[in-house]
Amino acid sequence: MTKTNKGVIGILTGGGDVPGLNPAIRAVTIRAIREGYKVIGIRRGWAGLVEMVRDDLYDNSDNFQILTEELVNKVGRTGGTFLHSSRTNPSNVSKSNVPDHLQDSYKEEKNDLTQEVLKNLDHLGIEYLIPIGGDDTLSYGVRLQQEGFKVIAIPKTMDNDVPGTDYCIGFSTCISRTIMLVNTLRTSAGSHERIMVLEVFGRYAGFTAMLPTFAGAANRCVIPEYKFQIENLTELLVHDRNINPSKYSIVIVSEGAMYEGGEMVFKDKATDPYGHAKLGGIGDLVSERIKELSPKYNDGHGIGIINQKLGYLVRGGDPDAIDSIVPMAYGNLAFDLLLKNIHGRLVVLKNGRYDNVPLEIVTSTKKLVNVEKYYNTERLRPHYHTFQMQPFFFMTSE
Repeated sequence: MTKTNKGVIGILTGGGDVPGLNPAIRAVTIRAIREGYKVIGIRRGWAGLVEMVRDDLYDNSDNFQILTEELVNKVGRTGGTFLHSSRTNPSNVSKSNVPDHLQDSYKEEKNDLTQEVLKNLDHLGIEYLIPIGGDDTLSYGVRLQQEGFKVIAIPKTMDNDVPGTDYCIGFSTCISRTIMLVNTLRTSAGSHERIMVLEVFGRYAGFTAMLPTFAGAANRCVIPEYKFQIENLTELLVHDRNINPSKYSIVIVSEGAMYEGGEMVFKDKATDPYGHAKLGGIGDLVSERIKELSPKYNDGHGIGIINQKLGYLVRGGDPDAIDSIVPMAYGNLAFDLLLKNIHGRLVVLKNGRYDNVPLEIVTSTKKLVNVEKYYNTERLRPHYHTFQMQPFFFMTSE
């Protein structure tokens, strides 16, 4: 690859899609090109750097592409990621997923292909890499930084659980979509006088359940950070329904939530390259138990249930205002660090101010809801106090 006068920057998106990824790619690319850099988009997250063939005659168009102003301007206002994504972990590649051209060199059941990634980055002439992702994607960015490669990371996840930052790209749109969908569905709940159970993403952190409830979209929420009592939840929801003139109530359930005596609910035993089993089903269990228990708190009369997984509906579509503005700022923050030859950093929002912190924070701690401070464990809903000097997205700061 021929370098430009100032150098080559790589950028990739990993993990789940969210609105705001394309605006972040656009921000980095336009600024970099105008400053005299070439920008290479790595396709399908870390997979593009694992599967690339170091042969200039080989068609690597599935693995990377040269980015232009025209291209990123065209997609910069849209949702998803035009570079595509994956949950590839180059340090943990199963034997069956080792690319064909590397099969002779990597024959273990689990293989660390980091040296191939570094060789591929060198082949492309990339001097700085800007990964955009959640804690899984960025944890491998930490690995590359430890190997001596220059990495500047941008936090993205609709769960808003990347440590070190109050805000991750995709969170605001997720909350906006959740509130909108709950308001759409509540007409059916009211028409049939039911209790509505809505399951949302959130493996370890309950921010995606807490914030819509905090905004008034639901009566109650249950989160991964606290094991709740199913009878308490049922009693509260029956009470909420019966004092509502329209005779319905709503609970938002994080996919990682657990009730006392239970564990996380998994779809199957298979795990992704980062060791996570696929969650899904707690909303079904909660719905069944509430239906069984409802007569106990409703004078012997059962109450019907509406059970809905919001799933990908809250992460699809175009970004909202915040997920259009913050990615632009994050992209420019990352490029500002690059111009100063500063790397090994994560760009962040802390207490309403843009900043950067050491990238290692991604792997050194967890970001969870502070239950004692923000969650009422008896009422199964957020506390509505201690607002003074809190960050813009209340409950998101460690």
